[in-house]
Amino acid sequence: MQHIEPYYKWRDYYVAAEDKKSPFYKREYSEFYYTNTIYNYYIHPQWDDFGSPTLYLKILFVDYDQQFAIIEFLGEWNDCIENDIMTLKRDVIDQLLRAGIIKFILIGENILNFHADYECYYEEWYENVTDEEGWVAMLNVREHLLDEMQTAGIHLYINMGQHLNDIAWRTLKPAHVLATVEQQLNKSQRQLGT
Repeated sequence: MQHIEPYYKWRDYYVAAEDKKSPFYKREYSEFYYTNTIYNYYIHPQWDDFGSPTLYLKILFVDYDQQFAIIEFLGEWNDCIENDIMTLKRDVIDQLLRAGIIKFILIGENILNFHADYECYYEEWYENVTDEEGWVAMLNVREHLLDEMQTAGIHLYINMGQHLNDIAWRTLKPAHVLATVEQQLNKSQRQLGT
């Protein structure tokens, strides 16, 4: 796990620790000391702790003019025991919402497990962004997690599915990731007839 580090090739465009509006403003990182763990496995020190013992994140990019953020995750998303969605919503997402972010791209390829509980924080997040014509989309979710999230009804609030699972986001610049996701969401809506 310590070898999985957050995507770093956009650091010339954005660094959360240097963004005054970021929940991680002025956070300092070590390249050498590994202190955070997921189930006794050390993780790379560049991941941000937001209060969950099993889930970490990295805000890879934020554009306040285009009102979008790209956030990468690592670990186990556990709403059942840890209430990760509540902690994420209250301590990270709400601050970004207050700063004007209404489009959230969540990178899910390093989420290893998902345990569902209540949907109320997902619903609240959905209402926060759709009131402003925004959305939440999760990219590249592992197949078993996609099934579990859809069974739990999370897909009613977060856009996910095969149409978002094949986006090669690392080959794109952040604005192109946004455009690609919006294109996929518009295509899905047209197919559903909405």
